[in-house]
Amino acid sequence: MKPFLLGVLGCSLVLSVRAMYSSSDDVIELTPSNFNREVIQSDSLWLVEFYAPWCGHCQNLAPDWKKAATALKGIIKVGAVDADQHKSLGGQYGVRGFPTIKIFGANKNKPEEYQGGRSSQAIVDGAMNALRTLVKERLSGKSGGSSYSKQQSTGGSKKDVVELTDDNFDETVLNSDDVWMVEFFAPWCGHCKNLEPEWAAAATAVKDQTKGKVRLGAVDATVHQVVSGRYGIRGFPTIKIFRKGEEPEDYQGGRSRGDIIEKAMDLFSDNAPAPELLEILNEDVLKKTCEDSQLCIIGVLPHILDTGASGRNAYLEVMMKMAEKYKKKLWGWLWTEAGAQSELEASLGIGGFGYPAMAAINARKMKFALLRGSFSETGIHEFLRELSVGRGSTSTLGGGVMPKINSVEGWDGKDGELPVEEEYDLSDVDLDEDFDKDEL
Repeated sequence: MKPFLLGVLGCSLVLSVRAMYSSSDDVIELTPSNFNREVIQSDSLWLVEFYAPWCGHCQNLAPDWKKAATALKGIIKVGAVDADQHKSLGGQYGVRGFPTIKIFGANKNKPEEYQGGRSSQAIVDGAMNALRTLVKERLSGKSGGSSYSKQQSTGGSKKDVVELTDDNFDETVLNSDDVWMVEFFAPWCGHCKNLEPEWAAAATAVKDQTKGKVRLGAVDATVHQVVSGRYGIRGFPTIKIFRKGEEPEDYQGGRSRGDIIEKAMDLFSDNAPAPELLEILNEDVLKKTCEDSQLCIIGVLPHILDTGASGRNAYLEVMMKMAEKYKKKLWGWLWTEAGAQSELEASLGIGGFGYPAMAAINARKMKFALLRGSFSETGIHEFLRELSVGRGSTSTLGGGVMPKINSVEGWDGKDGELPVEEEYDLSDVDLDEDFDKDEL
């Protein structure tokens, strides 16, 4: 085949994969450039699918998503985001697997995750239930119209943008252990006015997602000229990044809230310590770790008598390296000794193929995936990489509920010891050589 024809075929293949939805469908394609206008500023209820073109589950969902969009036309809006192409938009809403479906209802800044079935009928039923809930809330006076426009008119989320001045800048920013993104603005600047709602929305999201470890601030450079002059501010808006003890860095990224949030999360992960690797000692440890995280990664290590302290520490070191590598995901990390949590192992189907073993649990969906490769940096990295992009085989957790967790003592860091056998004192026993064998 001629190179030209190969090129044409290659292009058409790429296009066929990318074009999951077209203008002839009732599914509205959403991007960072139209998302705020179409969804956030809308009074309508929206169902939005975040997908990746290469994702098999997304390709299977597409026909039903189109049918649901047609059935709901004029009632509820149905959209789709190529989150592989628009990573900042997916990241803004915590999308870590594909497909993810979000319901944008009364509070557009806090969408709910759709947990229903993936058939067109199930999607329509879920959408109508969400609509009924929204209407009831409006009737009761709890909500009405677009929460975004309300926030803008009242300055709602602006409270999370810290107002910085000549007087408080050094103490608040330079002496802080947190990372700061600071906007220098002028009230008359049109670009600054356009940035204001994006900066405010990003400030709230970043504060929540980083637990206050990355903060967004703003300086009116026309008023506070000392600090603005110190950093050579000549154009507006100018955004700078401040880390304790380092020279400030110019922010060169996009100005949408998604771009700002994505950069803030990168800053957070760069400066955050690796998550703690906890031994499962009781139910509270498992529950808190798994419920607070998108995924919790659990290692089931061989009994201490099989590995000794050095062998166990080698396995723990591999897990800690992977926790550091994937710390941006904000996953929880746990481990237990083989046999200590038998019901947990049974619900995960662990044990039949030996130890060490590893599973990743999504507590919200009651789904899990098992490590099928080697318990090594390479094997675990491949396992987690597949999970992070929405691939990999998953199963329902046994019974659809978290298993019973035993309360156990923590490992003391030492080698294991065999239990001491009870000794019997036979010094006062008369051993008669002529005993009757039948008495045995």
